[in-house]
Amino acid sequence: MIDPLDDSLLMKISRGMLPRALLLVFAGIAGMNGSHADQKRPNVVFILADDLGWSDTTLYGTTKLYRTPNIERLAQRGMTFTRAYASSPLCSPTRASVLTGLSPARHGVTAPTCHLPKVVLKPVQATSGSPQQKATIPESVSRLDTKYYTLAEMLRDHGYATGHFGKWHLGASPYSPLEHGFDVDVPHHPGPGPAGSYVAPWKFKDFDHDPLVPDEHLEDRMAKEAVKFLEKHHNKPFFLNYWMFSVHAPFDAKQELIDQYKQVVDPKDPQRSPTYAAMIESMDDAVGTLLDTIDRLGIADNTIIVFASDNGGNMYNEVDGGTATSNAPLKGGKATMYEGGVRCPAIVVQPNVIEAGSKSDEIIQSSDFYPTLLEMLSIPRRPGQEFDGLSVAAALKGGKLDRDAIFTYFPHSPGVPDWLPPAVSVHQGDWKLIRIFHGSEAGEHRYKLFNLKQDLGERNNLADQSPERVEQLDALIEQHLVDTDAVRPLPNPKFDPSKYDVALEGKATLKGGASAAPKASPRGRPVAGWQNGGTCKLSIANGALQVQSTGSDPYLTFRFPKPVSAGPLTLQIRMKSGSSGQGQLFWKESGHAYGAERSQFFDVKHDGIEHRYTIEVQPSSPVQSIRIDLSRGSGTIEILEMQLTGSDGKVIRQWVF
Repeated sequence: MIDPLDDSLLMKISRGMLPRALLLVFAGIAGMNGSHADQKRPNVVFILADDLGWSDTTLYGTTKLYRTPNIERLAQRGMTFTRAYASSPLCSPTRASVLTGLSPARHGVTAPTCHLPKVVLKPVQATSGSPQQKATIPESVSRLDTKYYTLAEMLRDHGYATGHFGKWHLGASPYSPLEHGFDVDVPHHPGPGPAGSYVAPWKFKDFDHDPLVPDEHLEDRMAKEAVKFLEKHHNKPFFLNYWMFSVHAPFDAKQELIDQYKQVVDPKDPQRSPTYAAMIESMDDAVGTLLDTIDRLGIADNTIIVFASDNGGNMYNEVDGGTATSNAPLKGGKATMYEGGVRCPAIVVQPNVIEAGSKSDEIIQSSDFYPTLLEMLSIPRRPGQEFDGLSVAAALKGGKLDRDAIFTYFPHSPGVPDWLPPAVSVHQGDWKLIRIFHGSEAGEHRYKLFNLKQDLGERNNLADQSPERVEQLDALIEQHLVDTDAVRPLPNPKFDPSKYDVALEGKATLKGGASAAPKASPRGRPVAGWQNGGTCKLSIANGALQVQSTGSDPYLTFRFPKPVSAGPLTLQIRMKSGSSGQGQLFWKESGHAYGAERSQFFDVKHDGIEHRYTIEVQPSSPVQSIRIDLSRGSGTIEILEMQLTGSDGKVIRQWVF
């Protein structure tokens, strides 16, 4: 397609370099555009929040603490997606996918290492690893290579003024926004987050706070800088790429907001950080500043706005005595392969094209934005240009997408709560399969299969029950890895099974709080047959088994006098808890250690009130012992009664204290 706004083309027309018939056609087009300036191509505003989780806004009815009226205001103008996925559970890979339309498996940026000195332009295959790792971990690309024709370059080449504001984290010069299609880059900072703090004074190299604004907030200032760009370029097509620093660490905010949220925090709510709530409000204020400016300039009807996040909410930094946020009802958060790490808020606005206040349950991903915007703007791809993402324009009009699946490639293993070894996942309809590279005891891949419609919290691994589904979805994963020429984890020749405890997968202490993890409690004498383990002590008091936890990894084990026959088993627990975190039941079969593949999660209510819990498992071999992880936090748990029954309903073991 030829761009009728291309000045060079009009120059050729005037010089008689085109046939007369074409000249008349193009002259008509040019005249039409000259007489209707408001028919210029739509402007594009792309707002990307940093670490903003699916439950960090009021869009989905999952928060009682956070206030995001301007994001709600944005949603009222366009379409909100309930199943929008970041291309990665960490920031830099997703950012590279937004700009290229490619999967991290293809562009190679799979970890947020783009601020480090070492320049890596191709992923490096690791041939070995530490003895604690079953699989090797490839070295990530550390700069977005300028060989990629980015969204900014495409729009600039079609007459758009382009400006980048905020976080970049894809490489310093010569890999900065200025080398990737942006005319403007403020504050031209290559780091992973704000320089020093959100509240001035900051520590940016060439970006000082306004001395006339006491305690200036970084996001307020970034919004002001973006407003200047809008005011300067609103009479021609522009692409404003506002990649917020918020709500990434460091965790500080306007003190008056923190003080306000301290008055309304519910200590029983998993979202209970007044600092984080204040950070979200300042982020939302910045969105409001942009919307106010777009309205004031009279360009709202000709401006496409995209709002998204680069990964899930932060569940591993300690803020105000707990996690920064909670992604509940989703499991996990930033840096994990579970839904909480990759499912994010997303809104797309185009007045008179996208129905105002609409919603879509279609699955979209970060790599879709580039091809989608091209279709919305009627801009053709370059010859031979391919994307891993696809245009979701049909969904924006209320339709269905012709999409088979999306993929998340994350060959890393950061030690955060709910972590997994190097993995890749596929979403297809209601199904999600996670392949853990070489994670089984025999060195083969290990799988986690979830039906998200029935199990949004990813509690029940159906891999053993649905081997055909695993095989079908894993074939899609394999094809994706082949198509993208992904550099994959390999079996680690240095792996030492004695140094790996699969039961510890997904368990880690919060960062940024105590300088050291809670120390394991000494093993005492068994209490009512139960042995304490990890970070807890056991005692009997008031007719209950008292579990006193100091946090991180409290658990208790019981060894049966003789193995319990294989087959369906049901454990019922009556207890009350003043701790925090999810519960998990492990069982030890003959010839096997405790492992995640022989476990079942269950949700615990930590409200100090008595509740009953029923956990159903199906061991394939006789069970020698069981282990119960009742929480992951500190506090006291009182177990009043437990009972284990078989498939026939007969009681195998009962514990009354």
